[in-house]
Parts: sequence; structure tokens; C-alpha cells
Amino acid sequence: MRQEIIRLYDDYTHERLDRRVFMDRLAMLAGGTAAAAAALLPVLRNNYAKAAIVAEDDARLTIEEISFPGPSGEVRGYLARPADAGGELPAVLVIHENRGLNPHIEDVARRAALEGFIALAPDFLSPLGGTPEDEDQAREMISQLDQQQTIQNALAAVDFLESHDATTDKVGVIGFCWGGALANQVAVNSPNVDAVVPFYGRQPASEDVAKIKAPLLLQYAGLDDRINEGIPDYEQALKDAGVDYTIHMYEGANHAFHNDTNAARYDQEAAELAWSRTIDFLEQHLAG
Repeated sequence: MRQEIIRLYDDYTHERLDRRVFMDRLAMLAGGTAAAAAALLPVLRNNYAKAAIVAEDDARLTIEEISFPGPSGEVRGYLARPADAGGELPAVLVIHENRGLNPHIEDVARRAALEGFIALAPDFLSPLGGTPEDEDQAREMISQLDQQQTIQNALAAVDFLESHDATTDKVGVIGFCWGGALANQVAVNSPNVDAVVPFYGRQPASEDVAKIKAPLLLQYAGLDDRINEGIPDYEQALKDAGVDYTIHMYEGANHAFHNDTNAARYDQEAAELAWSRTIDFLEQHLAG
């Protein structure tokens, strides 16, 4: 897939372009016809039929749909835990991309649970009725969310996990894309979070960085110009504030490289390395 097409799709999915302009430009890049552009869309979009690296009915896991109280109503979520847990386990909050809580993110939660965590993937579109099947509609709904209310719902998710009777008092956060930005906001605003892993997430305001107390593992894609332009200021603010952080740049990888349901952007080598680093980091900071 040509990089110009991937960047164009990234602009579209992050609301820099409306659909008509996107399709016109995609047609030009694809050879000048609407039919050629339409043929590319299935490759660019996520294919959730490929989502299950860990099966939904995996006997090693106990899975349930739950809800927890947010500041303005109930937030629904997907909770996965090891079926044979002999005691309390550390918890991980898994924050979805701007497509809402979909089969891919549920699968990521199952992966985390198999690593020995209680994993919760909330549906942050709950205030608007929940995540729809249509990912374009989900992106439109994400843009309608109240940012401060969403941050408070994320903080409520951390508190829910910390007080859950199956967990220790250790809670980590993993967030992807839109969820990476929200993970950064959790780091800024939560006194209870113990480790945060934003994947290619928009950085918080520099003046807020001094509020961060939890260690950070920052995962970025080398070809992600849109997000990476905020790294220098973020790093400087982290250094000035004395925040414990580690940054990894995956050269040659695109934004959303961890999402294995997206054929155009998934990078298996980068994704597997980033995930192994994530689990090692969470085990280091949430154990005990």
C-alpha cells in the first residue's frame, strides 16, 4: 500500500477530511476512477473477522459484560480474567481507538488477561448509546463526546478496577490512537494509576505533564508525522518534571501498527515487539 494512500486515510479517519474529499483524492491516487477507490476501501478498513487471536470462548478465561458508574451514567465494559486465578491479580484498563469498543479491542483485553491481568475494555461511547457496528458512525460519535466527561469516565474505570474484589490495588492503562491520547490524560489526572502505556497517542498539554506520577511507556510509529510532531515538547516536559518514562520509536511503522485487523497499517514485527515490551513494563510496575 502506497504511503500517500495510508496518510490520506489517516487524515480522513481523524476528521481532517470529509468523505467526499477523501474519496475524490483516493480516486486520484488509485488511478483516477471511483471504482478503483472503492476497491481499496476494504483493505484500508479494519476487518474484524480477523480479530480473534484469543478466541471469545477460550477456556482459560472468564469473560463478562459489566457496567460501572461514570460521572453522568453507567459505562459498559468488557471484562476478561484468567479462569484459574488463585488470588487477587493486578488490573489493566484497555482503551479503544476512535472506532469504539469493537472485536479487536475485546481481543486485546483477552490477550492481556492471558498474561495474568484483570483486563477491562470500557465502551467510552456508552453516553451516546454504545459503539455501533459501523466504524464510520463510531468515529462520528467519538467526535461528539464531551472530552472532560470522557476523562472522568476513564478515571472512574481506574477506580472501579482498583476497588474490584478480584484485583490488587495496582492498575495499569494501555491506550491505542484516540485511546492513547486518553491514556495520557489518565496519567495526568489519576492519582490511582500505577503504569501507563499510550500507543501513538496525542500528547497532553506541556503545562499538565508535571501532574504525572505514574511511569510511562510511550510507543510511537516512525511514519506517524501527525502524532510525532508533539513528541519533542512532551519529552522536554517529562524531563523537566522528572517523570519516569521510556520511549520507543518503531521506524518504518505506520500509525495503528498494532491493529492486526488493518491490513494496510499492521506491522507484525513492530506490534509483537511493542506488545512484549508492554507486558514486561506492566509486570514490572504492577507486581507485588
